[in-house]
Amino acid sequence: MTHRQTDYIMKKIFTIVSCILLASNVVLAQGARMVTSGVIEFEKKVNMHAIAKQELGTPPYSYRVLEVDEYKKNTPQFMTFNSKLVFGDNKSLFTPLPISSPTYVNLYDNPMGMQLNTVYADLNTNSLVAQKEIYGDLFIVKDSTRKITWRLTGETQEVAGYTCRRANGIILDSVYLVAFYTDKIWFSGGPESFTGLPGMILKLAIPYENVVWTATKVTEQTIPPATLIPPKKGTSIGPKALYDKLKDHMKDWNTIGDYELKVFMLL
Repeated sequence: MTHRQTDYIMKKIFTIVSCILLASNVVLAQGARMVTSGVIEFEKKVNMHAIAKQELGTPPYSYRVLEVDEYKKNTPQFMTFNSKLVFGDNKSLFTPLPISSPTYVNLYDNPMGMQLNTVYADLNTNSLVAQKEIYGDLFIVKDSTRKITWRLTGETQEVAGYTCRRANGIILDSVYLVAFYTDKIWFSGGPESFTGLPGMILKLAIPYENVVWTATKVTEQTIPPATLIPPKKGTSIGPKALYDKLKDHMKDWNTIGDYELKVFMLL
């Protein structure tokens, strides 16, 4: 082999190695890149038959047992609702989208089987502003971010193209949550008013309440600051005052009132 041939081969090897290293660096850079603003589309899936049973009361009202049995025969078991979460500049706005399904029937207007909240979060000040529709009235509830006790696990799951880590949570002292979050979206938020993990929650289940939110699409984009503003329409009320108001309103509803009060406070 001549010196010229050796030199040519060495140059080719150098070029190939350089291309491999460049490609590897690009992949690594993409993998390490953090998403800090964009839009996430969520689906909320509810077991409508299961939540209807929550409205039977304890002991169950006999006429309601018959109504729930008929409801289960004539309506789909699951209903899917759509919503979006816009986030940027350490702020977010969660907004429900209109229901278009012709098969949607919500027995007894169970609040778990609806989307009643528009939620603004400002993580710079750890504050939330929620517009809540309750029995036809609109309220504006200002509060700090939710107090959720989280425990991280080693389990992972793919959600909307992201590898997410599982966390188990407790809220309202006893309600069990399962969340899958990604630290590739650098925002400690999620659907509704669920926050507090080191990244974005892309899937959240409340198993004993028969509901799960799952992100279906994440779009990275710059969000104009004017887009991220809290809702304003509604009667301003504090969380404790709202709780007391609802509890008094439901005082004669037996365990049905206890259930609906929990749902309003949970979401």
